[in-house]
Amino acid sequence: MNRNNFALTLPSLAALLLGAIATASAAEPKYKADVPESLLTPNTVETALLGTLDFFDGMPSDETVRKTIDFLDTSRAAEAFLTGMPATSIYAMLEGLKQAGAKPGDLVLWENYGDARTLALTFNTSTPYAFAEINVKDEPAIVDVPAGMLVGAVDDAFFRHVTDLGATGPNQGKGGKFIFVGPDYTGTLPDGYRVVRTPTYRNWMFLRAIVQEAGLEAATKGLRTKFRVYPLSKISNPPKGKVVFASGAKINTIHANDVTYYDELNAVVQYEPAGAFDPEIVGLFASIGIKKGKPFEPDARMRKILVEGVAIGNATARSLTFRPREERLYFYPGQRQWYSPFTGGSSEFMNNGERVLDDRIIFHYYATGITPAMARAKVGTGSAYEIGAHDSEGRYLDGGKTYTVTLPAPIPAKDFWSFVVYDNQTRSVLETDQKSAGVDSNSPDIKANADGSYTVWFAPTPPAGKEGNWVQTMPGKSYNVLLRLYGPLQPFFDKTWMPGDFELKE
Repeated sequence: MNRNNFALTLPSLAALLLGAIATASAAEPKYKADVPESLLTPNTVETALLGTLDFFDGMPSDETVRKTIDFLDTSRAAEAFLTGMPATSIYAMLEGLKQAGAKPGDLVLWENYGDARTLALTFNTSTPYAFAEINVKDEPAIVDVPAGMLVGAVDDAFFRHVTDLGATGPNQGKGGKFIFVGPDYTGTLPDGYRVVRTPTYRNWMFLRAIVQEAGLEAATKGLRTKFRVYPLSKISNPPKGKVVFASGAKINTIHANDVTYYDELNAVVQYEPAGAFDPEIVGLFASIGIKKGKPFEPDARMRKILVEGVAIGNATARSLTFRPREERLYFYPGQRQWYSPFTGGSSEFMNNGERVLDDRIIFHYYATGITPAMARAKVGTGSAYEIGAHDSEGRYLDGGKTYTVTLPAPIPAKDFWSFVVYDNQTRSVLETDQKSAGVDSNSPDIKANADGSYTVWFAPTPPAGKEGNWVQTMPGKSYNVLLRLYGPLQPFFDKTWMPGDFELKE
């Protein structure tokens, strides 16, 4: 044998021998478990959203790491939009009151009703609203609520219900003195006040005055002359309440739907106490860079992801709101198109121990004002709401077409009923030439049918002879309509009464 060949062959034989030993060892380890296939990650995984994901024995490739981390950050950004909406909605509302010239404690009153000039989610143009910020960061705040036909509540900075006020409140419309106490206050409190504790510094109060036979001015007199909010330190010499009149004011109280949404969310996190919100939610916000006590400064990559995330979140909110996927959200499944996110009867969106996330998204994207009185209206009190966004065939409503809706007699509303039409873009009052953007049972020119029912027309121009029953819509604009029943009666609750659908008139 050639010596050189032997020299070359010996290392080769050694390598082969070691390889065989290693292969045998890998094939049959001495200590071996019965590993189920469900625990193993293949070297190649195909996904619908991210395409091919590559691994080496479970270890992700650089490209797989990039894809999955981008996906995770984008999904969290979208979820932060959907989950953070209660906070940004309150923030936008309170910032909007500042645009009207109000400071915390001032009462902002739509003394001559609201209209499309004020951007506000599902504003009702047939009742006068009054809003105020109750801020308890520095000290407790005292709130004097006048007696009278007022209905409303206070919500905290994450849109959680704090207390009702007015007719549905603890004093049942008799008026009273409340003292709102924040999470940091440890001092003494005076006697003779109803103590209300809130976990956040900023709180939003909303009231509506029920207009009766005495008229609008009489309905708002107590708000204009007796309502006031002042700090506890001024209890011995309370200042006079300040009223900011807002009818016709061009202000915006609606959160953003673009990347600036996250700036609004960050402002809430920075202002409110660290323990004000659920740690899981705080962790979600922190995962995209919104952290208490830290500047929110997304880099170029993260800003691109936030732009994507808010676009997906906004589209998702619109899909859920205007094409509800759950049959239970419809009042009359298979018979009518009317629906509501409050069909479960919980202002906390709870159902058998679960928080129904889609319902919460729909409500906060579409509406404002959380109170059990609205979610669980009782016979003859409070109010009930039905959303109409589709015609009888399930098509979106088109502002260039003519529709009719008939409310059969008798309409189950002890106080009154109303229709208001809303812009699907802003979810605020539709911009038209009609100040009210709707009609109601108190409208002076509305006419009943011979059988006591009411037929309302929705069209760009009024049909001849139907002017008093007409709601103006705009060509080129989609819209939705909110039917409100104030003081709903039993036929609404047992569903023996059903409003007609939107019927397209060719």
